[in-house]
Amino acid sequence: MQTIQMSDLYGQYLSMKDEIDAAIQEVIRSAKFIKSGKVLEFEEKLSQYLDTNVISCGNGTDALQLAFMALKLKSGDEVITTPFTFISTVEVLVLLGLKPVFVDVCPNKFNIDSSKIKAAITDKTKAVLPVHLFGQCADLETIQSLCKKHGLFLVEDACQALGTDFLFEDGTIQKAGTVGNIGCNSFFPSKNLGAFGDGGAVYTSNNELAKMVRSVANHGRKEMYVYERVGLNSRLDSIQAAILEVKLKYIKKHIKMRQDVAAFYDEYLKEIEGLQIPTRANYSTHTFHQYTVKTKKRNELQMFLKKRGIPSMVYYPHPIHLQEAYQFLGYKKGAFPHCEQLAETVLSLPMHTELTEKQLKYIVDSIKIFFKK
Repeated sequence: MQTIQMSDLYGQYLSMKDEIDAAIQEVIRSAKFIKSGKVLEFEEKLSQYLDTNVISCGNGTDALQLAFMALKLKSGDEVITTPFTFISTVEVLVLLGLKPVFVDVCPNKFNIDSSKIKAAITDKTKAVLPVHLFGQCADLETIQSLCKKHGLFLVEDACQALGTDFLFEDGTIQKAGTVGNIGCNSFFPSKNLGAFGDGGAVYTSNNELAKMVRSVANHGRKEMYVYERVGLNSRLDSIQAAILEVKLKYIKKHIKMRQDVAAFYDEYLKEIEGLQIPTRANYSTHTFHQYTVKTKKRNELQMFLKKRGIPSMVYYPHPIHLQEAYQFLGYKKGAFPHCEQLAETVLSLPMHTELTEKQLKYIVDSIKIFFKK
C-alpha cells in the first residue's frame, strides 16, 4: 500500500500532468506573467462558474483585507465573527483597526451560531463575517436576514468552501461566497481548488464594489500612474492562474471524489461509540476541505494513528480568543465553551482526491481497533 498522505498534491497533479505542464509552458512562451493573459482568462471562467464578479489576488488573507478596505469601514467599527477559525480571519480585522466581536460556534457544525449573533450587535457593529469551515456553509439565510434588518454588511470567509452550495428555503441555490455583499477565497495548495503556491480571490455581484476591490488590489489605481485611494499590491500570477484554470475544469469531479471519501468514512465510522462524524446542515452541501471528527480521546487517537502511518491534523488546537496576540480583546477562558471544547476534541482525517479504497479501509479499520481497546 502506498504511503497515506494528509493531502496528496503530487498525486492529483499526475492526473492532470499533461494539461498543467502545457498551460505553464504557454504562459512562459507568452511572457504575460502579471495581470494579463491566463489571469484574466481564469477570472472569467471562475466568474462563470460562480455567477458573480471575481477579482483574483495574492492569497486568502489579502482577499479578506481587500474586502474590508473596499467596504470603507472606520477604525473602531465592530465585526462579528467566530473564534474557531484560521488566524487570518481575525488578523485582518485588527490590522485595519476594526474590532472583532466573537460569537460561539455550533458544537456539531463548527460554524458560527446564527442564533447568538443578534445579541452581539451594537450601534458600532458594521459587518458580520461568518466562516464556512471545512467546506460547509454557515447559516447564511438567517445571517443575511439579520444583516439586512440591522443595515450590516455580510462578508463571507469562503476560503475553505469553493464549490459548496447554499440552499435557501425557497429552493434558490447560490455558491458559497456569493450570498453576501462580498466573499473571500483562498487557492492555498490543499484547498478544493488549489494552486502550486499562494493565491486568492474576492467575489461580489456589486459591480461598483468589484471595481473598488480591483482598484485597491492594484495600489489604489484609477488609471496608469493615477491613484485615487490607498491600496495594496496583491495579485495572482499567470502561472498560478494557468494551473487553476486547468484544475477548475475538474472541480465538480474533484468535489465528488471528496464527497465519496466522506461517504466511505461515514459508513464505517458512524457506529463507533465515542466518535462523532461530521454533521451535515440541511441548508448546505459539504465539499470536505477537511473531514473532521470529534472525540474526547483525540490526542490518544492521533498518536495511535501516527504509529500506524496514518497522518491527521488538528484544526484548530487554540481558540483565537485565548491566543496571546489577542488578549487585548478582553476575552477569558470559558467565554465560548463550544469553541473551546472543539479545540480539545476535533481531529481531521486524510482527505483528498487520490485516496484509494485500500487506504481508506486501513484508516477506518485502525480507528475501529483503537476504540475497541
